Amino acid sequence: MITLEACCNSVQSAVEAQKGGAVRVELCNNLPEGGTTPPLSHIQKTRELIDIQLYVLIRPRGGDFCYSGIEFDTMKQDIHHCGQSKCDGVVIGILNSDGSVDKKRNAELIEIAKGYGMGVTFHRAFDRTRDIFSALEDVISLGCERILTSGGKEKAIQAKDILRDLIAKADGRISIMPGSGITEVNIIELVMATDLKEFHGSFQNRHKGLTSFHSPQFQNFEEEFTYLETDSNRVKQAIENANQERFFA
Repeated sequence: MITLEACCNSVQSAVEAQKGGAVRVELCNNLPEGGTTPPLSHIQKTRELIDIQLYVLIRPRGGDFCYSGIEFDTMKQDIHHCGQSKCDGVVIGILNSDGSVDKKRNAELIEIAKGYGMGVTFHRAFDRTRDIFSALEDVISLGCERILTSGGKEKAIQAKDILRDLIAKADGRISIMPGSGITEVNIIELVMATDLKEFHGSFQNRHKGLTSFHSPQFQNFEEEFTYLETDSNRVKQAIENANQERFFA
């Protein structure tokens, strides 16, 4: 069965992802910036409320994937917090300034995670490397269990052939998990074009907040008075579509 990891921006999104049939949550904050590490309170509350796997994004800020000493120290501390909170894994990715994988620093993070029995996913920093096929071998050598990737393109659907080749080259040594811009509709095309076994997406809908008073001094009503949340029905539909195509293609 093809499985789905839901990218969740809140505790409630994680609950909805489980309800829709996701096997794993990647919990993060600040999705418009590409995701950052969520607050410890969100991690702990999510762990309390969901039974499926919980992986936490370890990224101290938006921007690039080269980090200062202070930022690296906070990443290590965040992994300790995740382990102590009984998370199943973490999601990491550090690059050198030349676009190669920073094997030394990633190895330090992985060692901490594995000390708590947690798994490790290498995130879409992979797509910013100078050579993704060389980076593939580096990430495999580090001992990560999967790579979240859009095949080096902005959206996964734009890199169907590359994703297929990555999956073939990985040859079972690591899971290649396509993500970025995947919907319950285009997942069918991705399944047909690749041999993916799992995929990643947020599957969100916009919800209206509870506020009834809108100050006339602020005109951006949609941004201020609505929010995005994972939709369990979209999650369920994406999983059904991915597996239906697998059986009947």
